[in-house]
Amino acid sequence: MNTKRHELVVLGGGPAGYVAAIRAAQLGIDVACIEENDRFGGTCVRVGCIPSKALLESSHLYHEAQHGMSAHGISVADVKFDLAKMMERKVKIVETLTGGIDMLFKKKNVTPYRGRGKFRDVNTIEVTGQDNVQIEADQVLVCSGSHPAKLRSVEEDGERIGNSTTALSFPDVPKRLVVIGGGYIGLELGSVWNRLGSEVIVLEAFDRIMPGIDGELASIAHRTFKKQGIEIRLKTFVESAKRKGDKCIVAIKDGEPIECDRVLLATGRTPATADLGLEAIGLEVDNRGFIPVSENYETSVEGVYAIGDCIGGMMLAHKAMEEAIVCVERMAGIQSHMNYDVIPAIVYTHPEIASVGKTEDELKEAGIEYKKGVCPFGANGRARTLGDVDGRVKILADASNDRVLGVHIIGNRAGDLIAEAAAAMEFGASSEDIARTCHAHPTLSEAVHEAALDVDDRAIHTA
Repeated sequence: MNTKRHELVVLGGGPAGYVAAIRAAQLGIDVACIEENDRFGGTCVRVGCIPSKALLESSHLYHEAQHGMSAHGISVADVKFDLAKMMERKVKIVETLTGGIDMLFKKKNVTPYRGRGKFRDVNTIEVTGQDNVQIEADQVLVCSGSHPAKLRSVEEDGERIGNSTTALSFPDVPKRLVVIGGGYIGLELGSVWNRLGSEVIVLEAFDRIMPGIDGELASIAHRTFKKQGIEIRLKTFVESAKRKGDKCIVAIKDGEPIECDRVLLATGRTPATADLGLEAIGLEVDNRGFIPVSENYETSVEGVYAIGDCIGGMMLAHKAMEEAIVCVERMAGIQSHMNYDVIPAIVYTHPEIASVGKTEDELKEAGIEYKKGVCPFGANGRARTLGDVDGRVKILADASNDRVLGVHIIGNRAGDLIAEAAAAMEFGASSEDIARTCHAHPTLSEAVHEAALDVDDRAIHTA
């Protein structure tokens, strides 16, 4: 086996890994990146964020052609969809983006290795797979990511019963789809198949969907999904899910079993830290499998760092990317900043749901007095012209100094609108700062402006 040497080896080529490798190369570090899959990009680009959003967009357009265009005076008859072409478009987008990472690696002088990387000792990684090589490094950055969580009672076969990856490639539209888990993954993919004609039943063990999202927004979303035809059963505990021929049987505690065509298990994600050879270097994970790190992302083993999903926190691609830049810059002796209080989270259903900062429940629990401003999209001229007025913007500000503590949006393009709120909060803005900023008319962003005015009862366009 050949031996190669680099200053820094990044173990994992997902959002954390490939961004860390590129930033290191920009800083003049001799860096290599190891990825066990054929394509770099990790779960997000290959089988997560990107392909799911491609299908969400395609299915939304189909639904709009069926139900939304008549209000604009556009008549569309005999609307059909081609699932194979939808899937083909999804694959093409993924191939373009993963190919882009290959191009960037080449341009930035990042050395790629394809294969399974595993520690032999603190400074040595053994790669087996497409590339079989031993790599020596001064420093190692673990970016192993996460994988879909499993339930022992759910017998996944990767076909009729599977996880989010399976649900991205169904060969046909299931007549009835049971989604186990009412988080963002289950609701996004449930929305895709609901729009394409599936009877979708979401089973959630908690008393609400999307734990962690602002409670008021979650309640609005629940009502909206119900109107869209998605059945959501709360406080529902799944005892088992088994395949029976071409059907599946989902057993419910204190309820009748559900027969369906396919089952999507979407109960979160767990760190992918097994089989990395961590025991060979004396690096222990916590009881959930996460790697503990210092504020500089260094593990208990000197010279070994970790970032992204494998260290816990919000399992979001942009959080991992930000950690990648901060970690590598600190390695290089650069003062770099990471603010975990201002990481936006987005659910790409329709309407979209976006949040940054504290929720009302969190502020109440912490005993922090706050002011609230709200603007419904029904009061927004641009929303009216788009014919999409469901939802609202909510801004929470500290009662003592007016500093913005949280912003929560449900509605059209909420995922884009939340960026203004995140930027404002990063710079410590008050609701007055947002209210005093001129927003273009007519735009959806005016709803953010109006909510900021409403914090101090100065809203112009709402009663």
